[in-house]
Amino acid sequence: MPLIKSISGIRGTIGDREGEDLTKKDIILYTMSFALLLKYEKRVFSNKIVVGRDARISGLMIQDLVMDTLTKMGFDVVCLGLSTTPTVEIAVPIENADAGIIITASHNPKEWNALKLLNNKGEFISADDGKKLISISASNPKIDSKINLGMVKYDNTYIDKHVEMILNLSSVDVKAIKNRKFKIVVDAVNSTGGIAVPKLLEKLNVDIIKLYCDPTGDFPHNPEPLKENLCDLSRLVVEKNADLGIVVDPDVDRLAFVSENGEVFGEEYTIVACADYYLKLNPGNTVSNLSSSRALKDISECSGCEHIFSPVGEVNVVKLMREKNAVIGGEGNGGVILPDLHYGRDALVGIALFLSHLANLNISCSKLRSKYPSYFMSKDKIMLSKNVNVDKIINEISVKYFDEKINNEDGLKIDFENSWVQLRKSNTEPIIRVYSEAKSQKEANMLSSKFIDEINMIK
Repeated sequence: MPLIKSISGIRGTIGDREGEDLTKKDIILYTMSFALLLKYEKRVFSNKIVVGRDARISGLMIQDLVMDTLTKMGFDVVCLGLSTTPTVEIAVPIENADAGIIITASHNPKEWNALKLLNNKGEFISADDGKKLISISASNPKIDSKINLGMVKYDNTYIDKHVEMILNLSSVDVKAIKNRKFKIVVDAVNSTGGIAVPKLLEKLNVDIIKLYCDPTGDFPHNPEPLKENLCDLSRLVVEKNADLGIVVDPDVDRLAFVSENGEVFGEEYTIVACADYYLKLNPGNTVSNLSSSRALKDISECSGCEHIFSPVGEVNVVKLMREKNAVIGGEGNGGVILPDLHYGRDALVGIALFLSHLANLNISCSKLRSKYPSYFMSKDKIMLSKNVNVDKIINEISVKYFDEKINNEDGLKIDFENSWVQLRKSNTEPIIRVYSEAKSQKEANMLSSKFIDEINMIK
């Protein structure tokens, strides 16, 4: 699979095949290009960049290359070492840094890695900056040997700071959670969630059962927190008579739960449950992306609040949250964004809100899930070949369904009375994503299959 360059950063499998793998040359080139972007755009004030990584086996090697490049470019580096994406996002403004770099390929398998790039607010860089970065990287940039070398400061305290910031939020009911005395199984897929999640839960008087919490980077299963990857967690929750199970992805910005009966709560319902709790304390607008469930819209409207859909991508969700002054938002992949803390998907704050909700209601996890609208989602994809005209496909289907509610902000989304389907080209993989949602899993699967067939006929 080719190296992926997008506004999300640069991502690929670790190796030496130029143009296909994420090579050492790529890491140096794009780190250098990011540093030059900051200088060209006159965004260098503190001369400082925060760097952190998940536990992938290649992470330490990439961290060393990134820091070596940045210091040769004259930047000081605050190195958090093993950390989480939201922790790095929080550290950037606290450090008054010019930017941040997170070394993680998120939910991708362990042979992958990536550079995620943050601005001085600790938020992902814009699409315009992403384009400028790629342009700079194509200009054969060089390091100026006359620049004074920067320094590296190591700081492993930021996960603790992150946890304390969460516990100090007025919306987190620490007393209620402690009194509930939860027993929770934690699956951290042997990455940095194995450090961060127990730190949070210990402060909340939780009896923790650790599953895959050793941050070796040797992922024991596909790290995407989907139902099919959570068999061990579901089994152990039932076996240990636990109140629930928690699973996070390798960089801890996605969150999903398993109920006490071993049933998956559903990552689409992570933001739904957190918003249900939070909106009762702080009513206001909510935002999720166009690929997320209608359930958040339903919950928001039941609380007398407005919900707005954004194009897919955290940067787009955050942009719309700022514009609409949203009090909570996120993505249906288990990403909770709480502006009271910071504008980034954060599994740790999601855990704190979810446990506050459960503790206050004093009900089981399965009972909580039964309170919410029942939607079922199908997430499929079609691999693309180089000669496929995606715009042609989307346009033909859009014309065919012109009498339905059409949204073209991000690919094509067609809203039917009790269901919807979205077709969009991925920014990170050579595929068309086909997402659908309906009142039953069978209906969702049938809707998805129908549109896959229609795409294949046009191809």
